[in-house]
Amino acid sequence: MTRQVSTDVWDAIEDTPGQAANMKLRSALMIALKDHISRTGMSKASAAQLFGVTQPRVSDLMRGKINLFALDALVNMATAAGLRVEMRVVDAG
Repeated sequence: MTRQVSTDVWDAIEDTPGQAANMKLRSALMIALKDHISRTGMSKASAAQLFGVTQPRVSDLMRGKINLFALDALVNMATAAGLRVEMRVVDAG
């Protein structure tokens, strides 16, 4: 049996490199949104109104329920919060 060594948790637990990349982006956006809410002292109700989602949705975000959020929804929430979202694409080699 060959032992694989991963430097990233998403690379280790996801089936494909594409799934791992998607999870990395979603994770980074969720962390940024959670930090923004905490840093500004915003209530969940205020965050929900700002993001255009329900308060239970913000609770899911704060609890880190990553499987409940699509990448595009997180980008929309981040831009609604006044955050600038950037992406960088580089050769994998």
